[in-house]
Amino acid sequence: MAFIRLDHVSVIFAIYGASSRSLKTRIISAGTGGRIGMDAGNHITVQALDDVSMAFEHGDRVALIGHNGAGKTTLLRVLSGIYEPASGRVVVDGQVASLFDATLGMDYESTGYENILLRGLYLGLTRAKIRARVDEIADFSELGSFLDMPLHSYSAGMQARLSFAISTCIEPGILLLDEGIGAGDRAFLEKARKRVAALIGRVGILVLASHDEELIRQVCSKAVLMERGRVIMTGPLGPVRMHYNQTAGRKVSGEQSRR
Repeated sequence: MAFIRLDHVSVIFAIYGASSRSLKTRIISAGTGGRIGMDAGNHITVQALDDVSMAFEHGDRVALIGHNGAGKTTLLRVLSGIYEPASGRVVVDGQVASLFDATLGMDYESTGYENILLRGLYLGLTRAKIRARVDEIADFSELGSFLDMPLHSYSAGMQARLSFAISTCIEPGILLLDEGIGAGDRAFLEKARKRVAALIGRVGILVLASHDEELIRQVCSKAVLMERGRVIMTGPLGPVRMHYNQTAGRKVSGEQSRR
């Protein structure tokens, strides 16, 4: 059974080569993002996640809710192993499929077929399992003879098709999904949505970061509300969304009254 556990996880990014005063002013005025600070080397730091603790069990369908810069994508990247926490502990049990960072683990000088192998290995598949799925991936991607050509000759949509086809060929215990699918033209996008819907039905845990209320209502039963890298509220989807909408409304009213 898949599960995820985070204990007091923090992620901090140092920002180099910028004017401390001007950068800090711009970030604060934007009103989004993590907390701003300074490290021992007098560099600006952004605390993207701040003391985050949570646990997801098999069967959970979780929406990450919050404004842009709240820490949702950073949290997904921690769960996928892309980011290493500055402190705290992350335990993930189950094979993970991530439908974001589309070209991660791929090489622009290698062919499509070679990139199927590279990204498959990145996703944790053995060479034998990847080879067994090559025909399925090729058929679903609809890239045909382009798979014999280097990735740098692909359009952005073609790259997204290939990455999507590879990432969804596995049977993961945990699916991490960030916003839209972004997998090419309208016809392929509809095909991709159906594939994602089927995949969601089979995975042990879904963690979705999205502003799409309809999608969230369709697939999620729980929610985590985040703000400036911190977890504000967790629980059933309805109460968490209601709290978020109410607080967002108060913030908008407050901003308008100050103008």
